[in-house]
Amino acid sequence: MEENDEVLIDDTSVALEDDADENIKVVYHIMDKYKKAETNREQDETRWLKSYKNYRGLYDSDVQFTEAEKSRVFIKVTKTKTLAAYGQIADVLFAGNKFPLTIEPTELPEGVIESVSLDPQKPEQVKRDPNVSPYGFEGDGKAFPIGATEQSLMDSLGPLSEKLKDVEGLEQGAGKTPSAITFHPAMIAAKKMEKKIHDQLQESNANTHLRSTAFEMALFGTGIIKGPFALDKEYPNWNDEGEYEPLFKTVPLVSHVSIWNFFPDPDANNMTEAQYVFERHKMSRSQLRALKKRPHFRDTAINDCIAVGENYQKQSWEDDLSDYTNSEDIQRFEVFEYWGMLDVEMLEDHDVTIPKELKSHDEVQVNAWICNDKLLRLVINPFKPSKIPYMASPYELNPYSFFGIGLAENMDDTQTLMNGFMRMAVDNAVLSGNLLIEVDETNLVPGQDLSVYPGKVFRRQGGAPGQAVFGTKFPNVSNENLQLFDKARVLADESTGFPSFAHGQTGVSGVGRTASGISMLMNAASGGVKTVIKNIDDYILRPLGEGLFRFNMQFDFDPEIKGDLEVKARGTESLMANEVRSQRLMQFLQVASNPALAPFAKMDYIIREIAKSLDLDPEKVTNDKAEAMLMAEMMKSFQQQPQGQPPAGANPNDPTGSGGGTIGTGTAPGPQEKGFTGNAQPQGPQGASQPPQTPMQ
Repeated sequence: MEENDEVLIDDTSVALEDDADENIKVVYHIMDKYKKAETNREQDETRWLKSYKNYRGLYDSDVQFTEAEKSRVFIKVTKTKTLAAYGQIADVLFAGNKFPLTIEPTELPEGVIESVSLDPQKPEQVKRDPNVSPYGFEGDGKAFPIGATEQSLMDSLGPLSEKLKDVEGLEQGAGKTPSAITFHPAMIAAKKMEKKIHDQLQESNANTHLRSTAFEMALFGTGIIKGPFALDKEYPNWNDEGEYEPLFKTVPLVSHVSIWNFFPDPDANNMTEAQYVFERHKMSRSQLRALKKRPHFRDTAINDCIAVGENYQKQSWEDDLSDYTNSEDIQRFEVFEYWGMLDVEMLEDHDVTIPKELKSHDEVQVNAWICNDKLLRLVINPFKPSKIPYMASPYELNPYSFFGIGLAENMDDTQTLMNGFMRMAVDNAVLSGNLLIEVDETNLVPGQDLSVYPGKVFRRQGGAPGQAVFGTKFPNVSNENLQLFDKARVLADESTGFPSFAHGQTGVSGVGRTASGISMLMNAASGGVKTVIKNIDDYILRPLGEGLFRFNMQFDFDPEIKGDLEVKARGTESLMANEVRSQRLMQFLQVASNPALAPFAKMDYIIREIAKSLDLDPEKVTNDKAEAMLMAEMMKSFQQQPQGQPPAGANPNDPTGSGGGTIGTGTAPGPQEKGFTGNAQPQGPQGASQPPQTPMQ
């Protein structure tokens, strides 16, 4: 795996002093943990290799074929279902072309008021002392106690405090009159934070990393995401003289980590329980030198590591993953990145400066980099609160193991059955499609070539009795084998919970022959995917969003994005088909149109959700409340115009109102009237027109 260009924001006061003799104790202590994690993972590696080979259509080395088995065909149904599951997961996560994360205020936001209103048509109030409250505030008193002053109200506006500081007549709570204007400071902070996080995710190309994670989830059973980190990203820039002067902007990094390079705490069943994790890096000499540019990497240790030479040790599974075997030594360095706990006493013995707030702790969380027994970096985790920056999500949860169960593993046995039945069918078809030749050599001239081909001539012994060459045909039973293959394929559908019609197989009978039937079957088939998406929400999206939120709260100094907010993962919500969701919203809108029920419906929310279900950006296609009120007034004034009177400037002779005609209204001219140009048509009974009379010739 190539090293990502991440730069961790660290406190310079927590870097380790350069003392090689003392560092070796820390190195041995950390690497002992790695050996334990590496050994504990061996059984999982066996499972992953089997899944990978089934995906690639490769027989394992322990598969023994008999002499009678000639076919080596491998039916890659595992690949078909894995890609279908991965595609469906990706479609759900990115259905709205937006990373499935939102930021919303908490139910009772602290520090930022939920809503404040202003009624411009309300009689002007007497100017009050900002330190006195003659009216108090509405609510339960949890966020703002009864009797809070006007000044405390202004202090709670958060991002709006500066903009509304000169506005008089503000009151807590939503407006209760049609003319009132309501502001939501907490919601404004949430939307600004959400846009900030989405911009950071786009900068780090998080969509691509999440797709890679989803693929390994489907194939191996577990997907790993790492982040956030700080990345000094270079932006091309040229000055007025045409000289290249790049701009550098620090952005949080989010990256995918291959499951093969991730070694968790063997005593943990999830990241919450993990005391430590390791990430294994495969780095070139130039990549190792580039670490010197990052904070708190020790130049001396890196130089010593390079002087020792390349030390990359190929793992047992690497040749199985590669399409070719490299017998030569790999010219790379094996670098281990450690995130986990270390005793405070051990750190103090190695001259690590411990912050005052951590000196009372028995152990602290650190980040260490090790290569060739050299301690390249050792720092205390600067993020508050301390958290290992990795997220691991299972495809199917195994409550007794850190690693989950993937789709490929679930259909391992059925894949073996399908391969066996198909090999039998192919071998039988080849056998039955060719004659078996039986030769009586006593009737043939000795020394002849006994191979058979069209036009072959055999020379018989003169006067030899009986037939010398016989042809035998075996019966064709391949249809029975193909029927067993189809049975195994049905079992694969059941074992994976991913039916064949979900990835385009034709020939669906019964209810699946209609559009509504297919929709019903697809909804039923989405049950398994729903669990997978829920796992992604719980184990990746929400922790990742919370990590970015904490990052911005700690390192971003923009007050307009801060508040009592919470992160919500929206992957599961996207699982419902947009058309179904839109249909339900429209049905609710029809119900809410009832004048008796309309006051109880949040129409602005309904309209925005309908736009989302149609893959439209609500910010671009919907008006806010002020714009909506203005449009309502315009429509009301238009509807109040007198009946039959065209709008000002309209052509009275144009009934369409388009301004393109001069046609008047009235009855058609009759015979002998001005403007009549046709021949008179006599009327028959009941007003029916008669055909014109043809004159006699």
